[in-house]
Amino acid sequence: MMALLFAICLFSNVEAFRMTTNRIGNVGLSMAVSKKDVYTVTLLPGDGIGPEILQATTPVLDEVASKLGFKFNFREADIGGIAIDNHNDPFPDSTYEACSTADSVLLASIGGYKWDSNPRELRPESGLLKMRKSMGLFANLRPAKVIPQLMDASTLKREIIEGVDIMVVRELTGGIYFGTPKGIETDPATGVRKGYSTGVYTDTEIERIAKVAFDVAMKRNGKVCSIDKANVLEVSQLWRDVVIATHEANADYKKNIELSHMYVDNCAMQLIRWPKQFDTIVTGNMFGDIISDEASMLVGSLGMLPSASLGDPSGPGVFEPCHGSAPDIAGQDKANPLAQILSAAMMCRYDLDRGDAADMIEAAVEKVLDGNQRTGDIMEDGYTLVGCKEMGEAVVNAL
Repeated sequence: MMALLFAICLFSNVEAFRMTTNRIGNVGLSMAVSKKDVYTVTLLPGDGIGPEILQATTPVLDEVASKLGFKFNFREADIGGIAIDNHNDPFPDSTYEACSTADSVLLASIGGYKWDSNPRELRPESGLLKMRKSMGLFANLRPAKVIPQLMDASTLKREIIEGVDIMVVRELTGGIYFGTPKGIETDPATGVRKGYSTGVYTDTEIERIAKVAFDVAMKRNGKVCSIDKANVLEVSQLWRDVVIATHEANADYKKNIELSHMYVDNCAMQLIRWPKQFDTIVTGNMFGDIISDEASMLVGSLGMLPSASLGDPSGPGVFEPCHGSAPDIAGQDKANPLAQILSAAMMCRYDLDRGDAADMIEAAVEKVLDGNQRTGDIMEDGYTLVGCKEMGEAVVNAL
């Protein structure tokens, strides 16, 4: 599985991307399925802009499959808010069955204002956590590499972001999001409410995600920065101790990986001050949730970045864009589908043994970005504003 994780990184230059993935291709890549003629992919449109960006993506997959002589068998299932409405469960058993028996899973987005006041167990985000836990998806890889064509779309100065290439490796199934006990209690005497959540990690959970980060860094620039809050949190002290021990125990890691540590508050500041100091970042669930979104915005838009959630190599991964459901623009044909399309390319490469399809999709996205079409989130003077559907059609035409 580690070979599977080595190079899930967005490269703005397609040829550079191909060179890197070819370089790792002979180190024992393990995929959920072998190359075949028909692939079953479970689509999870979810909420907000999710259905729109998936509708823009499936024609891209069908087009590339047609050109290469294979087919996709798409089936849809509910997750998030729509699953609450239809099943009273944000990740129902029927969706788990559809995901666990598929060759791969393509997720769009979840959440919206409609469900914000629901009890915790009936909120869309609880479905996402349940999916990760039940499918064993413990490693989330989020790239943040500045795309030259979109450099001016970033809110930061060019000299700050030029050359930025970061991979955030986030532990996905532990930490404060899953720890117990947790809850909200009311003191019967005073009526004062108390909320509490427990941040818990075991040494084995920390060790396995540290190994993922070190293996990723071995195929990048050999630098890992582990993010914690060890000065005040015992769970973070354990995190730091285990990361150091894992590094010291492996001769290859010790020789080839430069390991550093940073408190999460300082990391949040340094990502804005000097992001080029980072190569591979490894951190826990909550810190990773925050840091990966911040790092992603260095490139100008979350709408451009794919991600992968991976676990047991015998089961499917889940591939999704880094952005959220954007309910404020849902149904208005304003969403950027490129992160979803690039997530589909990652799915082809790393779950379906179809690097040829991934190459074609990535090249098509590159061609579109070299043109003059832009969705609203990456719009600049001198370009033509297009909607979600038209941007998807542009990628199909570029194929």
